[in-house]
Parts: sequence; C-alpha cells; structure tokens
Amino acid sequence: MILVKEKKNIFADKNVLVAGLARSGVGASNLLSALGAKVTVTDSKSWESLEGRIRQLAKSVKVITGDNPMDVFGACDMIVVSPGVPLDIEPLMYAKSRGIQIIGELELAYQVMKSGPGVQGSGLRERADTEFIGITGTNGKSTVTTLVDLMLKRAGRRTMLGGNIGNALTEEILKTGVRGQGSGIRGGKTIDFVVAEISSFQLESIETFRPHIAAILNITPDHLNRYKSMDDYINAKARIFENQLPEDCLILNGDDPVVMKMADERLSTGNEKSPNTLFFSRKKEVKGVYCKDGALYCNVPNLGFPSARFPFISREEIAIQGLHNLENAMAASLIALLSGQSYEPVREALKTFSGLEHRLEFVCEIKGIQFINDSKATNIGAVEKSLEGLDHLILIMGGMDKGSDFSVLHDLVKRRVKRLIVIGEAKETIVRALRGSTEIDRAEDLREAVALSIRIATAGDTVLLSPGCASFDMFQDFEERGRKFKEIVKEAHVH
Repeated sequence: MILVKEKKNIFADKNVLVAGLARSGVGASNLLSALGAKVTVTDSKSWESLEGRIRQLAKSVKVITGDNPMDVFGACDMIVVSPGVPLDIEPLMYAKSRGIQIIGELELAYQVMKSGPGVQGSGLRERADTEFIGITGTNGKSTVTTLVDLMLKRAGRRTMLGGNIGNALTEEILKTGVRGQGSGIRGGKTIDFVVAEISSFQLESIETFRPHIAAILNITPDHLNRYKSMDDYINAKARIFENQLPEDCLILNGDDPVVMKMADERLSTGNEKSPNTLFFSRKKEVKGVYCKDGALYCNVPNLGFPSARFPFISREEIAIQGLHNLENAMAASLIALLSGQSYEPVREALKTFSGLEHRLEFVCEIKGIQFINDSKATNIGAVEKSLEGLDHLILIMGGMDKGSDFSVLHDLVKRRVKRLIVIGEAKETIVRALRGSTEIDRAEDLREAVALSIRIATAGDTVLLSPGCASFDMFQDFEERGRKFKEIVKEAHVH
C-alpha cells in the first residue's frame, strides 16, 4: 500500500480499536484499514449473530467477539466507538484513564475529510472545500436531511448523504472515494457538501467536529434509558455547535421552548465565538424562515432575494403534509438557502418530496379504513406530532421502552384516539400511563394487533402504527417493523 505524501496520514500504522460492530463499526474499520491502520474490532455479541457484518470487513481487520477484553482496550493507540456503545462502559473508562484517545465514527469521518490523508488509487485526498451540514433533533432529522440533500442536488451540487441515515459516513467516504475541490487529483469524486443526520449518541464522542451549518430541530424526551437525566440528553444535542465559529451558522426551532432555553444558556449575547444563529418558526416572524398568511417567508438579508422578507412558496404547494412537516420544510429550506442555493431548487424539492418510508406513510385503504405506517415514531414526541394531525384513530403502540413518560400523551389520546392497541415489552407500562384516556386492548404481536384493528375500525377511521418505542424486542429495527406492518395490512387487503 503506497501512501500519498501530500499530507501526513495521521492513521497510518496506528493500532486502532473499533468498539462495536454495527453499521458504523464496519465503515470505520474498513476506512481505517484502507488508510494503513492496524485495526481490531470488538463486540460483546457472538460471532454467529455478527457473521453478516464480519463478512463485510476488510481481510486485515482482526475480530474479537463475545467480549470486550480490558487488555485490548488498554493496549491500543486510539479507540473509535460506535454510537450504540455507551461511553461509560468499564473497558472504555479504563482506556480513558490510560490517556487513550476515544472518538466516534462521526469524528473519524470528519477528521479524514478535513485532514486529507490518502491512499493511492482510493481518491481519499485533500478536501478542505467540502462543507459539513449537521442536522440533529429528537424528531424530523431524517426528513430534513433527505430534503436538504434533494435541494442541493436540484441545485447541481455534489453531495454525500449519511450519518444516522443511509450509510455510515466512513462507508460513504471509502465507497465514493471523495476528494476536495481544486485538488487536481484524478479519480475519486468531488463533494461540495456532506449532509449528515446526527444522533445524540454520535455527538457524545466528537472532538473537532465543526459543521459549517448545524441545525437543532427540536428536543423532547428520548433515550432516557441511556441518559441519566434530560439535561444529559440536551447537553449531548448541544455539542453539535460547540466548535462552531462566527462564520458558521446555527439553525434553531424558534417555537421549541427546550431548544430556546438551551440556546439562551449556551450562546452568550455578544460572544465573539458564537455562530451566526438563525431560526425557523410556525408562529412568529424570525430572522430565518417563518410561516405567515399561508406562505413561507425568508427573512435573511444578503441572500439575493428581492427583499429581506421574501415569500418563496405557499403552504399548499408543499407536498409533505402535517404541522411537523411544515417545520421540517422550513428548516430544510433555511439550510439550503444559507448554503448558497437559490430559491428555485428549494421550491422544486418542496413541491415534489412526498415524505419518507415509515413516517406517516399511507399504506392502503380497506373498506373505507385508512392504514398508516408511522413505525419511525420511536419516541413520545414523534407520536405527539403524528396524533396532532389525525383523528378517528385506532392507534397501535408499543415495543421496547426507552424510559419514556407515556402519560404526557393522555389528553391527546383522549381527544384523538377511539381505541388503543398495545404490544411488546412496554405494553403494561403504556396501559398504566394511559388508563382512562380511551379503551385499551392488548395484543400478543403486530399481526394480532392489525387483525384486532380491522375488527374494531369502521369506515372513516384510520389505523395508525405509531409505536412510541424502540423495535428491538420484536424486530431488528423500525424499518423491519414498518415493512412487516405493511405486509400484514396488504395481506388483509387481498383477503
């Protein structure tokens, strides 16, 4: 393997341990191997359960399964931790006490993109001109990230989409062989923007990660089975802007009280190091993008519009429906406009993008009953936003509890839901929290829940799968849960 001499390869010949063999662990391991690192990956799961992932690894990667050996964690030069691995597990705490650098897969991707180490023929070269766009929040991340990517592509920009959506960024870097603008290096793909959906887990392990544009869409309780308190969860989300400078942009939800309180506490007025902060809002005029009189307005000077307050699309022209999607449309528009795009590709994307699979996805209609797949609603905030736009509901909830307080849904369920069907490990917790809000039935699994909903529902009702829980008690992920729901419903339609 011949290393390019233009930039020092900071990973070559390093002993690097990758903790966790999920999607990001595979991407990190293979990228590090391509950059000349000596890579070992560990996972506490068995070899048999990880066999599919192991087959995706480069041959040079050493694999340890069924354990996270303390001596291995203490003997490496650097550790790259997968998002699903908590930073407070004993082997990582031991490594930290020994002064070993611990970063996440997101940080690794950022360092590779910005430092410019390369392997001859791979296309991994100087890429300082590539701008990072980072999007986080409890809900809406995938929709906004996908919309931004579509808007930039409509504008003719070359993008890399990844992070907590699609492929891991490290996998995308290696797969596409990206290089920066004007490098003069043949081969590889020039990328203008990295558009990354970023979870709180990924933000826990950053060091230098600095997106040129960062967005926090909303913050509601989630992952409280991992975080000791809501404050810890908020602190993790806030890390997305901790390295930003005044030439960078931070986009916040002006209607979200938790986001605004966080901003007031962490963004001091007059601080010379604070990013340029803008907002999106459904309820008031803001510096940014807001909704007024049935249209979206852009209120950002110097973007080349006829005036500072410029209506660029009417609400009725936006393809995705619902109040939550109006917020998503505003956030995505503001990101795209701030990245230097004109309003035409923004409008085109908003008019044509119909939404994501598993997020308020229409499945079919049976005898006047609509079936909607909202399997991606894995927390209470997502369920709230879904219920706000619907009524006459037969609601299917449940799965693996993440420490959520289901009682906050009580009044909304009482107003919107005719019947609640609960499944999974969390069903008794949900029953206790929502007792008295509506009639509640228990089902053994998703198939029984769908069958029960069909018996209960009448023409004009909507059967909504909006679990408010993780899927791991019964399914590999929310995608598998959503696909199974659609399959069961369509089987019923045929019969």
